[in-house]
Amino acid sequence: MSKNSTAPEAGAKPAPPILWKSYLAFLAPMILSNFLQSISGTANNIYLGQMLGVRAMASVSAFFPVLFFLIAFMIGLGSGASVLIGQAWGAKERDRVKAIAGTTLMMGLSAGLLVAVFGGWFADVMLRALGTPADILSGSTAYARVMLLAAPLIFTFLLTTSMLRGVGDTTTPLLTLLIAIGVSLLLTPALIQGWLGLPKMGVASGAYAAAISYAIALAWLAWYLRRKKHVLAPTATSLQYLTINRALMQKVLRIGLPTVLSMTTVSIAEIAVLFLVNRYGSQATAAYGAVNQIVSYVQFPAISIAITASILGAQAIGAGRAQTLGHIARTGIALNLALTGSLVLLGYLFSRSILGLFITEAAVVDLAQTLLHIMLWSSVIMGMSMVLSGLMRASGTVLAPTAIGMLAIAGIEVPLAWALSNRYGLNGIWAAYPVAFLSMLAMQTAYYRLVWKKKPVRRL
Repeated sequence: MSKNSTAPEAGAKPAPPILWKSYLAFLAPMILSNFLQSISGTANNIYLGQMLGVRAMASVSAFFPVLFFLIAFMIGLGSGASVLIGQAWGAKERDRVKAIAGTTLMMGLSAGLLVAVFGGWFADVMLRALGTPADILSGSTAYARVMLLAAPLIFTFLLTTSMLRGVGDTTTPLLTLLIAIGVSLLLTPALIQGWLGLPKMGVASGAYAAAISYAIALAWLAWYLRRKKHVLAPTATSLQYLTINRALMQKVLRIGLPTVLSMTTVSIAEIAVLFLVNRYGSQATAAYGAVNQIVSYVQFPAISIAITASILGAQAIGAGRAQTLGHIARTGIALNLALTGSLVLLGYLFSRSILGLFITEAAVVDLAQTLLHIMLWSSVIMGMSMVLSGLMRASGTVLAPTAIGMLAIAGIEVPLAWALSNRYGLNGIWAAYPVAFLSMLAMQTAYYRLVWKKKPVRRL
């Protein structure tokens, strides 16, 4: 056990060059992965918007919060597993790494099968309950059913890539994602237009393409890991780890469930926001989807930096180098200001041109641009908060950062969005985001400085 002197102090020395190099080496493939994933989502929306019209894009946008809600558990499991794997990897305990991975995969597959079985049956009910506009309900339901049936593939992909990062491997997830994206980008327009004799699948084309692309990418990943003799390669001997170890499951859940609650709160908040947006019709729903597309690009460096801070922190704790945690925090915040801030600037400068890629109606472009300009800058604030919470989670401190995030989203953003929408319409909904992010940063910083830095670091 060692004392945790990790908080940024006045006059502290800058992060050593080796830490910057570690950050950038870890970050570059991850940011590129997130960028490519966003490109894939944007390309699919462009296909839908240009080939099938605004209503097709709105149909997919209407399902986004539901999908986000369902994969929140996987994001939490991946977060918990990556922290445990990072600490075990830092301590050079390969068998423990495999045991954590096996338990996590079995939990994810079980959840994926439940979603596939029950989700397809209730897709229409869920979308109706959200108040999805009648003119896009059928298309949205068709898309949702396919994505829900593909849940085991999606969950396995998310967990595997997250656990690979736990051992410091960000290149393999990037290569796997490249395959998935390549297949999806080729299949989506082919299924929309019925090229090469393929059936025309309409709005559901992107969902079918995603399912097939994940299956192909996972098959390639299994082959590649075996060829590289990777610690997480599926081999005959590794099958013994494909069981749910109750002790490890409890530790994964201890770290992951608060993250699940946080992600679930975010997804419920997005569902609530979408419910408010849907009251303004399908054009507003399409604008909501367009804004989310650009925001996802701006926020992916912040998310990647926070994940990097968490994993580097976990590995440092496992290796007995707790004294480097403060440098990890400061470096993450500095990178967030530089990378996320640069993308925010580009987003403001070229927002109309980007929106025009997948929205053909000028009125919807005008609406989306106004909404984007209201909240885009606050992505930098969100990123700073995520770095602090990510580093605290690396030490097993998850309840307080999670509670703070939930309070900011559920207790500030959603009620404020409702109140401001009654006074300022759609603009009021988007104005709630900056207020929530500023509140979150203030609370996370206070806890980080006044409480967390005074606690001892313990390996989980």
